[in-house]
Amino acid sequence: MYTEQDIKPLISESQIQQAIKTMADNLNNLYKQEEVYLICVLKGSVMFMTDLAKQLKMPVKMEFIRLSSYGSGTESSGKVRAIDILLPDLNDKNVIIAEDIVDTGHTAKFLTDFFDYKFKVKSLTFCSLLDKKIKRVVDINPDYYCFEIDDKFVVGYGLDNDGLYRNLPYIGYIETQS
Repeated sequence: MYTEQDIKPLISESQIQQAIKTMADNLNNLYKQEEVYLICVLKGSVMFMTDLAKQLKMPVKMEFIRLSSYGSGTESSGKVRAIDILLPDLNDKNVIIAEDIVDTGHTAKFLTDFFDYKFKVKSLTFCSLLDKKIKRVVDINPDYYCFEIDDKFVVGYGLDNDGLYRNLPYIGYIETQS
């Protein structure tokens, strides 16, 4: 078990807020005043989605989807499963997915395939707080991301280790033993 003393700061709260503002400015320019559905991928993306929503100038409806690809530990299982999918009819709607991190790409691919299969959306924009390209095994990339990070196990600002550290206002990393 890790303690907060094991967490090394990586991205400060002010850096996060500035990057989210920049992303929101891009989305505001993209969607102008068109209504959007902002879909939060629970639980890790809740802080990111909330802060992003505060910066969006168009009409926004917030919805939530809960997926899982991590067991306990620091490695992705590679298998994505839907836990809760309670979405309204998104046909002919503008959809923005807010994800905490894209690493292997399995979850991002699952989400985009799900929306392609289930709905005929007007537009789909995939946004991620973090992009860990070095771990990518699926050919998929977010449309927008705030930070590209190295191969570190990160926590804070919604990201967790066994359910802990989501409440940290910054993003830190935990050194893992190989």
